[in-house]
Amino acid sequence: MATPQKVLDINRAAWESYAEGRWSTPVSPETIAAARRGEWKVNLIESKPVPRDWFPELRGADLLALAAGGGQQGPLLAAAGAKVTVLDSSREQLEQDRFVAERDNLDLATVQGDMTDLSRFADERFDLVFHPVANHFVPDVRPVWREAFHVLKPGGILLAGFLNPMEYIFDWAKEDEGMLEVARTLPFASLEVYGEAWLRENSEAAEYSHSLETQIGGQLEAGFLLTHLLESHRAQGTSPKAGLFPSYIATRAVKPPRAF
Repeated sequence: MATPQKVLDINRAAWESYAEGRWSTPVSPETIAAARRGEWKVNLIESKPVPRDWFPELRGADLLALAAGGGQQGPLLAAAGAKVTVLDSSREQLEQDRFVAERDNLDLATVQGDMTDLSRFADERFDLVFHPVANHFVPDVRPVWREAFHVLKPGGILLAGFLNPMEYIFDWAKEDEGMLEVARTLPFASLEVYGEAWLRENSEAAEYSHSLETQIGGQLEAGFLLTHLLESHRAQGTSPKAGLFPSYIATRAVKPPRAF
């Protein structure tokens, strides 16, 4: 079994190569200007923006954009008034956030690191952890929830997006050809199926099909109270799975306030 460090190294290298792609295109100055006027929307999952009432008051809020590099969500939330720290494993992804922050004079800091280890941050530092779809890149998702719980203030909010594990039962090559063939049982780990050499040669990340027990149950085990949940399908035309079942899930959870 691969060590967490090896998985991190493989995925960091893959994301360095993805930095010119869809999830790494910085938001425009016009989008930032609109966010400063209060006209903004941001996604945790594809095709469905986060409801605005899921957010606390952003002006002055201390926010951690967790595994959220790419110059998109972090800068938007900073323009909306939050003091944003973006943590990501990829230097190139973080460079996109730095580019937007410098271009538009935003209150945004970047930190290169591992989403499963937030020990560099003080306990109870943040008002909000914003964690878009990314935790399928770690072998065990439960440390992500435990670390988020530690760094949130009592009453703080965790907004998280993640993949439906059903995404991983199909043959990837045939899916790329427009066909769906059930080829795997769950749990799935691409590193075990394809091997490290193939992933590195093809600049592919190691992915893991986390169960709903560890995605949703893991948040509850960490101490969070789940308040909202929504699902989203893939955009039409992106995959033959689009429209068949929701590929994405988003949750809103709260760290309970202290009892006095």
